[in-house]
Amino acid sequence: MSDATAIPDSKPAGDTKKRIVESLMKLAAERPWEEITLSEVASRAQITLAEFRDAFPSKGAVLAGFSRMIDKKVLEGTTDDLAAESSRDRLFDVLMRRLDAMAPYKDGLRAISQWARRDPLSAVALNGVVLNSMRFMMEAAGLDSEGPLGSVKLQGLVLAWGRVLEVWFADDDPSMDHTMAELDEQLARGGRIVARLDDVWRITAPLRTFGGALMSGRRSFDERIRERWPDRRRDAGADI
Repeated sequence: MSDATAIPDSKPAGDTKKRIVESLMKLAAERPWEEITLSEVASRAQITLAEFRDAFPSKGAVLAGFSRMIDKKVLEGTTDDLAAESSRDRLFDVLMRRLDAMAPYKDGLRAISQWARRDPLSAVALNGVVLNSMRFMMEAAGLDSEGPLGSVKLQGLVLAWGRVLEVWFADDDPSMDHTMAELDEQLARGGRIVARLDDVWRITAPLRTFGGALMSGRRSFDERIRERWPDRRRDAGADI
């Protein structure tokens, strides 16, 4: 009997996930999203349905995996070359690199975008996926996305990105002039809005501090009455 122990064949988890993502995006380019079944994706990826389930619980989760894959490509390519540039130029560069990473999947993404417009609930779920990606894109550009104001900026970027994608889907020019012009316009418009938000945030800072102090010291009406006029409350209770 041989001392060697047979090792069963297995695919690396990362490889399986990538094959599923690639297969789903190819199918999305070929047929309506609603008609694509999990079994078809598994067959295209040459894996079993059990292996699919072990990697992702749904098609929506595969889309989130695709988004993370694109995030990783962009973040790995981020350098400090634009450190001296304006925040708008840095974000422009990051988002253009994101479009470059998404280019091989353009047809599938166009079809998925059309599906999302037909399904509002799914569009809301996809908004959360894009929100997470844009958070990392902002960080890669050296922009803060934390706090109440950061959240507003982040959601604004998500909306602007959606408008840029609509132009990108229709832009077949390799130079992507129309797409770059739209991205530049959206970032310029967003910059003006953010500047106004920053001004309002600074102006209202004293009011927020004052309001916070009032709320932190707030006690119920009954508590204050009991402390200041205990006899009155006791007498009032006796009349009931």
